Amino acid sequence: MEQTFFIVKPDAMQHNKLGEIITIIEKNNFKIVGLKMIKANEELLKLHYKELVNKDFFPKLVSFMTETPVVVGILEKENAVAEWRKLIGVTNSLEAEKGTIRNLFGTDKTRNAVHGSASVEEAKNEIKIWLNK
Repeated sequence: MEQTFFIVKPDAMQHNKLGEIITIIEKNNFKIVGLKMIKANEELLKLHYKELVNKDFFPKLVSFMTETPVVVGILEKENAVAEWRKLIGVTNSLEAEKGTIRNLFGTDKTRNAVHGSASVEEAKNEIKIWLNK
């Protein structure tokens, strides 16, 4: 069984969408095998977003991701990475397919409600970074 990693971001947390997102996860037959609420800090975000650290928008991203605690977790399902990415939609919420999590709860490219790993390898790395597993 494949695993993937997810984050429910501050915008979704501020709008009390965690329960709805968990319901969508369960209705789509993902098994939640890890779940934790974390107050992210800059060091953690530098590890997670290592390819973005030198971008001009990185400080804004850190500011956003530290606004509130986030919920992170591990999902399990056949083809979990691809299935989760399909369910959440494209990064820019304004372009996300109707009915996807980002379309339902996001407002733009940054405030897009959730994160999903892009590959099995990335999921393994992000699980180590966020959950020490």
